Amino acid sequence: MLLEINSLYRRFGGLQAVSDVSFSVRKGMIKAVIGPNGAGKTTLFNLISGTLPPSSGAIHFKGQPIHGLAPFRIARLGMARTYQNIKLYPGMTALENVTVGRHCRSRAGFLAGMLPLPWARKEEKASREKCLELLALLDIADLAEVEASSLAFGQQRAVEFARALAMEPELLLLDEPAAGLNIYETAEVARLIGKINGQGITVLLVEHDMSLVMDISHEIVVLSFGEKIAEGDPASIQQNKEVIRIYLGEDDAED
Repeated sequence: MLLEINSLYRRFGGLQAVSDVSFSVRKGMIKAVIGPNGAGKTTLFNLISGTLPPSSGAIHFKGQPIHGLAPFRIARLGMARTYQNIKLYPGMTALENVTVGRHCRSRAGFLAGMLPLPWARKEEKASREKCLELLALLDIADLAEVEASSLAFGQQRAVEFARALAMEPELLLLDEPAAGLNIYETAEVARLIGKINGQGITVLLVEHDMSLVMDISHEIVVLSFGEKIAEGDPASIQQNKEVIRIYLGEDDAED
């Protein structure tokens, strides 16, 4: 297994945000985490990516325990994350934003970047070429020199994907990638996620758009009030009575 979550708990004072959650993610799959607001989905992502430490439980990535590690150390192991609210750098082009993602894969520090060292220039050139390849992969190469903040919302999301891919992740965490997008942009994001997964990158996403989740996911985990209530393929989740009850309400589920 690429990622293993075992009996994970996270408490905030008297609030149990994540309670005894366990699941695994196989290499090469797209797995979604769904649930109503307040289910603990973002907290779970924060635990996996190292933004928050767990109260108890274990997280293993590529067989190595990562619970308690700093986010930059987890990133270096091969995990990248995007956020619900797009976090691009204003005043920088799309290409420059993507290049920021190469930092954890570069050897050159501040001084090497300032000095005309041959190996540093070579690394910078290779980094630029790699980032241009990623923009091309996501069909936005023609936007490389455009200021990122001036792009359409869906295009900004693609730039954010490219920046995460610049880190060369084996596992990509996507936190509500369709948030704020219209139906056409959401369809494009679904296509891009499939394209990313086609490059051999495993994807774990949190998402509210059920049509997107059902279209692209191999497996789905359902959370409610911090607890896992179901896990399986999209067809089984759609037929799960407990999931239907949570999303539609008890009366509707019984009709």
